[in-house]
Amino acid sequence: MNRPYIIIVSEVTIDGKLTLKRGASSKEIMQFMDEEATKYLHQIRAKVDGIMVGAETIRTDNPFLTVRYAEGKNPTRIVPTSQANIPLDANILQKHAPTIIVTTENAPENKVKALEEKVEVIKCGENQVDLIKMMDVLYNKGIKTLMVEGGSTLNWNLIKLGLVDEIRLIHMPFIIGGEDTPTFVGGEGFKSLDEIVKAKLRAHFLRGSHLITEWEIKYED
Repeated sequence: MNRPYIIIVSEVTIDGKLTLKRGASSKEIMQFMDEEATKYLHQIRAKVDGIMVGAETIRTDNPFLTVRYAEGKNPTRIVPTSQANIPLDANILQKHAPTIIVTTENAPENKVKALEEKVEVIKCGENQVDLIKMMDVLYNKGIKTLMVEGGSTLNWNLIKLGLVDEIRLIHMPFIIGGEDTPTFVGGEGFKSLDEIVKAKLRAHFLRGSHLITEWEIKYED
């Protein structure tokens, strides 16, 4: 399989939370991110071929996923969604940058056709998006480097499948708590120490008032 080099980039609180509560927009947290940390995020966007988020992030945050605080081109925006469940007024469907919606053979045809009138739609998988097949398709479309900005379910699925090469975290200096509040990685989680994914700290530094940590992922053979 050919696949892009994948970097997950995320803002996380001290206790690893992504939002104030389940269903809340991550933009509430990001408003406290200072200019230098914001530039760091957008500098990564400017260097990659594609940027990916989950469909729930689109529905909750309605991001543009464009480069605005750094020099460089807008990456291709990519959203996997098994049921093609993307609001037709979503910002990513506007013409700021190319967009690819990845869905399934069994997605409602009316939703697929409505999206096809606005952006490119590809089908990978029957009932669930086949992430491995999707990566091969994206690579062949010229997406050689891919930045992933969550959410927690997408992060889990990519890590579980061994598809992540780097993780870069922008640490937010506060604590939210909450048993049901989304964390950086969601999903069912690994059940034993034999399954866990290990990371090597490559760099740590400050951008403005924020600690940045960059990790290389080490999968066991």
